[in-house]
Amino acid sequence: MKPFLVLYATREGHTHQIAEHVAETLRARGLSADLIDAARLPADLPLGNYCGAVLAASVHLQKQEPEMTRVVKRQVRDLERIPTAFLSVSLSEAGAENIEAPPERRAQAAKDAQRMIDTFLGDTGWHPCRTQAVAGALVYSKYNFVVRYIMKRIARQAGGDTDTSKDYVYTDWKRLDEFVDELTSFVMSSVTSIDP
Repeated sequence: MKPFLVLYATREGHTHQIAEHVAETLRARGLSADLIDAARLPADLPLGNYCGAVLAASVHLQKQEPEMTRVVKRQVRDLERIPTAFLSVSLSEAGAENIEAPPERRAQAAKDAQRMIDTFLGDTGWHPCRTQAVAGALVYSKYNFVVRYIMKRIARQAGGDTDTSKDYVYTDWKRLDEFVDELTSFVMSSVTSIDP
């Protein structure tokens, strides 16, 4: 069977960790996976060499990383020919999953996370088989002074973590594994129906 492509775009590195986790989970299921940074994607990468693709991009200023947007716009026809999934990594999803937050704040955060996915897909014209909002991380240790200040302020307004001496990972790894399992089953059934 052809390998999976796991393509990611990240700024501080947490989405790389998520993509790495997805690739390792696929490999643990007996599948092969190529992990590639969208910023270093070869222009002539033949997507037909893959049985499916998982694209993961972090969100900053309510937009996906620009290199992922460029790749998807350039490769959208080829992406439409294989089973694909999109993981949108954001702090909005962290807010949506925060069981300590008031219900209305969680609902608004979930709407924000979905709106960012919808905007990205609308802008690129891509129609992945599956999408998933994934809670990201506050990595204060990697922010410069200005970004740290801004992120602390945003976190305070959202009722999040504001101790800048620590980093906070909100990703639900079990939920991510379940998503990979669902995607794997979907791709396997697609391949089986194409190759009798």
